Amino acid sequence: MNESEIKALVTLLDDDDREVVQHVEKHLRTLGRTVIPLLEDRWQENGLNPNLQKKIEDLIHDLQYNLVRERLLTWKNNGHQDLLEGMWIIATYQYPDLNIDKLKEYINDMYFDTWLEFRDDMHPHDQVRVLNQIFFDKYKFLPNTKNFHAAANSMLNQVFDLRKGNPISLCVVYLLVAKRLGMPVSGVNLPSLFVLTYKTPQLQFYINIFNRGLIFSKIDIGNYIKQMHLQPQDSFYQPCSNLDIVCRVLRNLVVAFEKVADIERAKEVDEILKLLID
Repeated sequence: MNESEIKALVTLLDDDDREVVQHVEKHLRTLGRTVIPLLEDRWQENGLNPNLQKKIEDLIHDLQYNLVRERLLTWKNNGHQDLLEGMWIIATYQYPDLNIDKLKEYINDMYFDTWLEFRDDMHPHDQVRVLNQIFFDKYKFLPNTKNFHAAANSMLNQVFDLRKGNPISLCVVYLLVAKRLGMPVSGVNLPSLFVLTYKTPQLQFYINIFNRGLIFSKIDIGNYIKQMHLQPQDSFYQPCSNLDIVCRVLRNLVVAFEKVADIERAKEVDEILKLLID
């Protein structure tokens, strides 16, 4: 279908016959992401027709939402090895034009700055201290305690731009840099808190990124679980998967939208979450 034919279809979105509108919407959806730029052009050309603009907006949103669903499901089914890719896909829910290369640049810059001070023969605690210095002192990442439930905390591009995040988003940035440095660091899915663990056959300790990279022990995890009045589980002490991380970020995003009464977006994100945990 050429551009002029698509433009003609878009004009029919304003038709008085509901059946015609439904047929046109269905047909445009079958064209997928490739039609989005043309829809955006038609939106700009119809500034004096707010009803048509609204229909185009809704259609663009549906197409972009379906693209996020498809990408995340493909990411999961392909082994969910690349955490950055998973986080990028989540961010495209609100920032559909976001390029993953932009996120890679952030990680590369932090990796290089840390690498200059980093040595493989350092004690693991000292390696963490070096990364802490770059993360908290040079790049000045902070916990977003003032807007803890904001949706921006789940959007990695916003976390980079604002230098603020919630426990899991700060952990994700820290983790991505640590992995580039070859550190055996993984996420740990604690109740009401997300932390990292440095784990080898000889050594395991934990890092609380929400508390400026504080190093703590398995005993401290146990004390935390007792304070929460929960039964200990192995998952509270051991590394979780990239899929676990992405699903928890999506849960946070559902809560974020619910907090501002954006029920429609909360439902959409929840549908994606159910797809991934099915």
